[in-house]
Amino acid sequence: MGIIERIGDYHDDLTSWRRDIHAHPELGFEEQRTSDLVADKLTEFGYEVFRRVGRTGVVGRLRAGTSPRSIGLRADMDALPIEEATNLIYRSRHRGRMHACGHDGHTAMLLGAARYLAETRNFDGTVHLIFQPAEEGLGGGEAMVKDGLFARFPCDTIFGMHNRPGLAIGKFQIRTGPMMAGGAYFDITVAGRGAHGARPEAGIDPVIVASHITTALQTIVSRNVKPLDTAVLSVTQIHAGDAYNVIPEQAFIRGTARAFAPETLRLIEQNMRRIASGVAAGFGAIAELDFRILFPPLVNDAAETEFIANTAAEIVGVDNVNRDGNLVMASEDFSYMLNLRPGAYIQIGNGDAPGGCEVHNPGYDFNDMALPFGASLFVRLAERKLAQG
Repeated sequence: MGIIERIGDYHDDLTSWRRDIHAHPELGFEEQRTSDLVADKLTEFGYEVFRRVGRTGVVGRLRAGTSPRSIGLRADMDALPIEEATNLIYRSRHRGRMHACGHDGHTAMLLGAARYLAETRNFDGTVHLIFQPAEEGLGGGEAMVKDGLFARFPCDTIFGMHNRPGLAIGKFQIRTGPMMAGGAYFDITVAGRGAHGARPEAGIDPVIVASHITTALQTIVSRNVKPLDTAVLSVTQIHAGDAYNVIPEQAFIRGTARAFAPETLRLIEQNMRRIASGVAAGFGAIAELDFRILFPPLVNDAAETEFIANTAAEIVGVDNVNRDGNLVMASEDFSYMLNLRPGAYIQIGNGDAPGGCEVHNPGYDFNDMALPFGASLFVRLAERKLAQG
């Protein structure tokens, strides 16, 4: 039980790789430097390396023995458009970009596993290491799938991992079935009629219309979605006008919807379309909805959830693996891969010390103490799933 000793020996290397990636964050589909670093390390370790899978994604292939069995292990690489607010010596060197979700740590953990697997080759089959771009709302998982990920790199099963602030180092949590919500972004364009701000009777005010639509949208979850079907609809932006004394021609409403079932997302879209057009018509305006489902719900396979939980328990002990973790309203486009291959997605503790902060926060930092735990789990998944003999 415990982390793999050899991985513990090069913990400093994992930390160095992680902090280098943190200092040089790249947004979705712009991960050129990060992809170069990943490809160079995989080549150094002895992998077959494939670039530009899903635009900026990287896949490393390692074979051992003669078995046709295969496994996929996935990490994400992109950063967020956030101005970092830490005083770390390895803080972002690029204004307006930072690794505020821990993808730097996920990449380093998978590289650590890559090094160990190449050194030991204690498995029989093929390991595919999948370094995905553009997880943060730009569709990198879908892009890799559409680029023939599983046709080119067959995987009998696939596994992923994400850090969880508030969960202690050395702990994991997961749940069977739906675990993370499907997500959609929406834009509503309200077309009115412009006028002088002193003569509102000559126009149709899209600002007023947008305000009424925003309020009415809040009835969808409370009055159209079944109470047992968890969902969220959030308007996060309203934009209109450029001058104090001008009623504008248009207003724009933007936001996100989340749910754990595709049919619930469809229900939300249908009711948004009805409400937006109906409210606008009542004021003599027109409203058009653009509703884009970006991620399907993430659903963990029952057997593979049991497998990854048991494997984690071998490393940290049964009491440190929560098999009934909370539902997560955030979305994760690893779901595109889980829709096509059985697998599971687990959360790894990023620390529960006072003062820590959530992901997508300008003060966030991945906890380097988690690196050997994640790398060890990735390794054991491959060794157990592709066991020799």
